[in-house]
Amino acid sequence: MAAPRKYPEELRERAIRMAVDLRRDPATRSGALRRVGEQLGINPETLRNWVQQTEIDEGHRPGVTSDEAKRIAELEREVKELRRANEILRTASAFFAGGGARPQAEVTTAVLVDYIDQHRDQFGVEPICTVLRKAGTPIAPSTYYAAKTRPPSARAVADQGHLEVIRQVHADNYGVYGVRKMHAELNRRDHRIARCTVHRLMRGDGLRGISRAKGPRTTVPGAGPDTRPDLLDRDFKAPAPNRVWVADITYCRTFAGWVYAAFVIDVFSRRVVGWQLSKSLRTDLALDALEMGLWTRQHAGQDTTGVIAHSDKGVQYLAVRYTQRLAEAGAVASVGSTGDSYDNALAEAFNSLFKAELVRNKGPWKNIDDLEIAVAEYIDWFNHRRLHGEIGLVPPVEFEEQHDRHNPAPATVGALVQSLH
Repeated sequence: MAAPRKYPEELRERAIRMAVDLRRDPATRSGALRRVGEQLGINPETLRNWVQQTEIDEGHRPGVTSDEAKRIAELEREVKELRRANEILRTASAFFAGGGARPQAEVTTAVLVDYIDQHRDQFGVEPICTVLRKAGTPIAPSTYYAAKTRPPSARAVADQGHLEVIRQVHADNYGVYGVRKMHAELNRRDHRIARCTVHRLMRGDGLRGISRAKGPRTTVPGAGPDTRPDLLDRDFKAPAPNRVWVADITYCRTFAGWVYAAFVIDVFSRRVVGWQLSKSLRTDLALDALEMGLWTRQHAGQDTTGVIAHSDKGVQYLAVRYTQRLAEAGAVASVGSTGDSYDNALAEAFNSLFKAELVRNKGPWKNIDDLEIAVAEYIDWFNHRRLHGEIGLVPPVEFEEQHDRHNPAPATVGALVQSLH
């Protein structure tokens, strides 16, 4: 049987006293520690350490006294606990904040339990609870263990089901929907849920809508006089499709250099009817977007004669070829003032959405080919599935279809011919 590791205090004191007495007499000094150790069953080296420490404590030998060693040990323990507490607070702050400040009142028991689950092996349950309680977020170890053993509540089960759908809808829509559009899209999918619940679950899961930011100027004023009037006067409304279009150009950064994008948007439904990408700001960029818009509408059997084509005074829209093509299509040109984004605010707003939801959100981009594929997919989503707040939280194409159902137009020869193809 192994000897006990801790000697009784009375035995320790007796051994030290006997060893010190023997070491004081020159006749018995040699081998005193070994003899006392053998007599009392104590390891001689252990006894030697005791005697040396006693001599230090009594001031007969230099070194750290027992009181000083105890005080140092206590300080080291306090430093260790403070470091652990600071690390707990640091990790808890990052966990609870989720990328932004979150009031203490919003830190629910479920969030605390999740945090403890992730860090219990590193810090321990009781130290975490102690630190959080001192920081103003009370939770007892018993509360944690109770939460781990009881079955999930009906609300927790329902929240998990809602959250899975919310995550999928958010991902399906480029990760750009905030609470309002997420709530509308869920209801469109017959997934009934309160808006406050959507807000709570999205906030808890770190889901949020996309934010916009401004970029450098892309409009270069054209040289020479421009007598075209501003027919909109900042009133971006239209009673039906193909009454008012707005056009503008924006830029996109790729690894291969700048890429410029031109869009033509129907004011009535906010539908993108034409678009084009180019490595330069030549007239062909704006002209190709216009051609696509005219073809899109004509291919659907719609008449674009008389449509107001509004743009800024960029050199691309002032070009002779662009003006001639508008005249050939029976469109009416309209322009805003130079350097005033409000005169073409609807197109500027789309550019801002486009860059926030696609260019920055899904980038970076390798080259124009890489971006062109993504733009085609984005425009398809924007026209057919993205909910637009200005038209009642429905997609642009659906909004036009609703208008056509309530305002049927007589069939024309052109429409009949198009339907045969």
